[in-house]
Amino acid sequence: MESKCKLSDLSVGSEGVVEEICEGARGALQLREMGILPGTRVQLVRVAPMGDPLEILVRGYHLSIRSAEAEQVLVKID
Repeated sequence: MESKCKLSDLSVGSEGVVEEICEGARGALQLREMGILPGTRVQLVRVAPMGDPLEILVRGYHLSIRSAEAEQVLVKID
């Protein structure tokens, strides 16, 4: 069964495929420039102790993004 959630709601170690980035979201262009595009597989590696930033694995590299940015990314969980 497939389900959808925000990237910020993934549990550590889980992964999914980016479905969409909310249009008009602050930082949406920067997320796309960093390789977070629809169809891209992402994995949540770890979350900082205070919950911000998040470290994700995308396209073979580790990327730290703010939780507010991760809330704008909708992910399909396999």
